[in-house]
Amino acid sequence: MSQNADWASRFESALDRQIRAAEERGEFDDLPGKGKPLPSESVPYRPDWWVNQVVQRENAGSFAIPPVLALRKIADELRAGATAFSSEHEVREAVDDYNERADAVRSLPQEGRRAIILPRLKPDEIVETWRARR
Repeated sequence: MSQNADWASRFESALDRQIRAAEERGEFDDLPGKGKPLPSESVPYRPDWWVNQVVQRENAGSFAIPPVLALRKIADELRAGATAFSSEHEVREAVDDYNERADAVRSLPQEGRRAIILPRLKPDEIVETWRARR
């Protein structure tokens, strides 16, 4: 047995020695994520996997995307007749808020090569869609 141990120590790389010494000192005992499952292999690989982890860890939500894209999502939801509103007044306030924010973003310099157009929403049309969905 001592011959095998001696043979292994001769061919142990410098990196392996540092890792073994750190293990013996207990430097790997309290690492974050210890005891937690590894990420699922059934999820397809994405080159921006680290961005998703940061967004999830920091609980960034919609703050992690450019304001133009967040507003496009809001506009799509409003046009689809978002049912989260309980009154016509709330719908009109949401449309007015969207239009104000879209106007503010339109005044900023464009990001990227293609301009993303933010349409101005008409409160009456959005209210009609909202009524139809209720």
